[in-house]
Amino acid sequence: MTTAPLYAATTARFSRKKRITLAVPLIIFAYFTYIFVVFDVAGLSDRVNLNNARTLVSDAYSYKTHVAQSNRDGSIAVSVEGERKGAYPEGTAPDWVRLGDVVEVDLGQGHLITLGAQVSYDIPGYGLVTARPDGTGVNAVFPDGDLPDFINASKNRVMIATEAGRFTITRARAEVFKYSFGWELFFFTLESPYYGKGPFELASLAFKGEAGAIWQDFWTNKMWRHGDVFWALFETLLMAFLGTFGAAMVALPLAFLAARNFTPLGVLRFAARRVFDFLRGVDGLIWTIILSRAFGPGPLTGALAILLTDTGTFGKMFSEALENVDEKQIEGIASTGAKPLQRYRFGVFPQVVPVLLSQVLYYLESNTRSATIIGAMTGGGIGLLLTQAIATQKDWEEVSYYIVLIILLVMAMDTLSGWLRRKLIKGDEGRH
Repeated sequence: MTTAPLYAATTARFSRKKRITLAVPLIIFAYFTYIFVVFDVAGLSDRVNLNNARTLVSDAYSYKTHVAQSNRDGSIAVSVEGERKGAYPEGTAPDWVRLGDVVEVDLGQGHLITLGAQVSYDIPGYGLVTARPDGTGVNAVFPDGDLPDFINASKNRVMIATEAGRFTITRARAEVFKYSFGWELFFFTLESPYYGKGPFELASLAFKGEAGAIWQDFWTNKMWRHGDVFWALFETLLMAFLGTFGAAMVALPLAFLAARNFTPLGVLRFAARRVFDFLRGVDGLIWTIILSRAFGPGPLTGALAILLTDTGTFGKMFSEALENVDEKQIEGIASTGAKPLQRYRFGVFPQVVPVLLSQVLYYLESNTRSATIIGAMTGGGIGLLLTQAIATQKDWEEVSYYIVLIILLVMAMDTLSGWLRRKLIKGDEGRH
């Protein structure tokens, strides 16, 4: 008589588990189907522009030399990345540019461009493209047949993009873009007396007393701004440091109020925990926006945003660590007649400090990355320089430079925090 209800209950339980086992994959499948439709994953291939992707990648590890002719007065300007700070002095140019009444630009592999009243591009395997730009348009003439994919032409603009370079013609301007491997002018600008000198020659000059001048020319490089960049890195690190350790200093005393074994009054515990929930419940970027309106942009605003968010996180972690301390150790200290502060000093802190310090060091490493994004919003640190470089849409080698520096900074902080954890937490045990 008693087996029937047990059998029914067991059957119902297995049936429920079976339904759950079938329902979970169906729910996951439905969720991913929803994402596929709403995010238009099927149309991703139509939105991808491989030419732009290739240009972006090539810009990251190469630089462009611009040879530009004004079609109004015929003047020629040669510069790196089209910037005045990278302009060649008048009458000078790279060896593949021959100046004269008719300027010849040899892109290599038979690709030859001429600039003057009439411009032309002799493209191997295709033929000669000529144009005579004036107020009526570009007036381009192409070889017979359909235009190939690497030529985009209209009445007022012609763009030719080949493996050797790019040539753009408008009514006002004709410009050649030649890509070269490397980061040109990274060490010295064209106006520096040390530009073009090899490492051995520079070392020789440094031993002769010019080390200071060499370093000054490098540090104040107008194109790459090494001094400004490394100061921005320091600001980023400072934001992370002040925010992280400031949060730890604020959260530690508040954590005692939230810990059940140190604050018997429930109202205080409830208030402290809700403060922590509020602080960490608001994302650091939201705090950044709020504080920027209140205090204005700057690195200090970024540090305060990190401090507020981490205070909530540290408060929760610290209070939980305090609730898990061994009461017997505290009782042992109290039995010696120790005062309350001495009980905390010798009975509580030795138990929780390794855990707390490990968490603080981990968040310092993490906040180094976060400070980059926060700095972009508050106008400080390497994040600001990174967003400015991205906004130009032309100097992606600078973007690569900043990203490399950020990665190196994070790696350095990871190494430093790991070393500190071993030294401060494990002590001599780490040697065994």
